[in-house]
Amino acid sequence: MLTLEGQNVLVTGGSRGIGRHTALLMARLGAKVAVAYGRDEAAARETLAQMGGAGVVLGADLARAGEAERLVARAEEALGPLDVLVANHGIWKRAAIETMSPEQWDEMLDTNVGAVRALASEAARRMIARGRGAIVLVASTAGQRGEPFHSHYAASKGAVIALTKSLGAELGPRGVRVKNVEPGLVATELGDDMSDAAGREVLDRMRREIPSLAPGDIADAIAFAVAAPPRVNVAELIVVPTAQG
Repeated sequence: MLTLEGQNVLVTGGSRGIGRHTALLMARLGAKVAVAYGRDEAAARETLAQMGGAGVVLGADLARAGEAERLVARAEEALGPLDVLVANHGIWKRAAIETMSPEQWDEMLDTNVGAVRALASEAARRMIARGRGAIVLVASTAGQRGEPFHSHYAASKGAVIALTKSLGAELGPRGVRVKNVEPGLVATELGDDMSDAAGREVLDRMRREIPSLAPGDIADAIAFAVAAPPRVNVAELIVVPTAQG
């Protein structure tokens, strides 16, 4: 039986989709949860209400320098020492490589990689001092298979996968487990911007090739990565299947 009784958890991107389901599941397993959001405070507070109020809501613009470190500090001020970090936030925007601007590339990498690195760094610094902790970085199968018209997104998630493998070996011997969950196609609001004809074509192709999963399926994988007894102190990739059979 998995349990997080008495543990303190920070979930970024916690206002909706995978983040919301993860926060709800962590609370059901006994944790106090800091629900971090970027823009939609009302949705984050709805997550907290569904959790029964067992936690706190924290706003943060994680694309801004220093904001990730401040978020970890605020979470510990509100809950106490963090036991678990789930870095789930991210953006997914269409951009053809021939028209992609440096600003589009930087926005994607700053949010999806830079902020994840900063969160992991600050959480690890505190967890190492205590000799325990768990960090889960949510990537995507796009980081392995690539994704047309979303090369900057795929590159960002490939970087997160490599970061996880490196940190798992680096931090495991010091008591901090680092895991990675790579969802395939998930029914969330992340793809809402792809409402034009070209976007719908990409989504239709992905739906034909990749089984669509619910956010709760990914939350289950994240909870298992956090709460299951570790067998080895290195990164263990948990990949949601991306093909039938």
